[in-house]
Amino acid sequence: MRRALFPVLAALVAAALMTAGPAAIAADGPTVTFVNQSGETLWIGSTVNADGSENLSGLPVLEDGRQATVTVPASAQHWRGKFFGRQGCTGDSGSSFHCAIGDCGPDAGGCATGEQPASLAEFNFDPQDQLAPWYDVSYVNAVSLPITIDPAGSGARSPSAECEPVGCSDPLLQYCPPENLTTDGNGKPVLCTNPNRDAKTPYSDAISSHCPKAYAWSEQDTEGGNQTVRQCRGCSGFTVTFHHGA
Repeated sequence: MRRALFPVLAALVAAALMTAGPAAIAADGPTVTFVNQSGETLWIGSTVNADGSENLSGLPVLEDGRQATVTVPASAQHWRGKFFGRQGCTGDSGSSFHCAIGDCGPDAGGCATGEQPASLAEFNFDPQDQLAPWYDVSYVNAVSLPITIDPAGSGARSPSAECEPVGCSDPLLQYCPPENLTTDGNGKPVLCTNPNRDAKTPYSDAISSHCPKAYAWSEQDTEGGNQTVRQCRGCSGFTVTFHHGA
């Protein structure tokens, strides 16, 4: 069972390169720093579990080589959700805005719908869970950009199995089975879509063999010796880095 990790944040954000969102809640929780090493501009997206977690708005747009930090407001409630990089976005926010990868509605600063298949950085920030935060990288639906998550803070200075980095920086699209690969108008690989998220497939075998510290199918955490999910009780934040896909 995935420890309710398909959840991630709620509330507000204060960060460089990002516009303020609504809900003015004290920014005194853990931080998530996004680093863009993908070679293109990314619009950060976020969606949450249908469990009372509040979705984020005012999320940053990052040019290649830039970074921005958001703060997860501390509260008695949990925050469970996911982040992803929206790619190839065009149009006016609130009306014609659309992304080629990771599309989630017409708002450039947040998501109004569930995301189209993309690589995900998933978190469970639950103050009632003594082992939280929980975190993982998920390619269960698709691989767009490789993602790494690195814990930060005094509790993560000596990485153990508890506070290990997860994900990978390997350009995973080169390993995608041809039948699952999507290319752009120039023939460049941009997305590898999982044909069956709930079973082992050539897709999950290919992704797992090159990125064992990430989910490649939904029940991978039930396999003996899997390295998919981690928690870090002592860390004060995380760095999520988006890497070149191909």
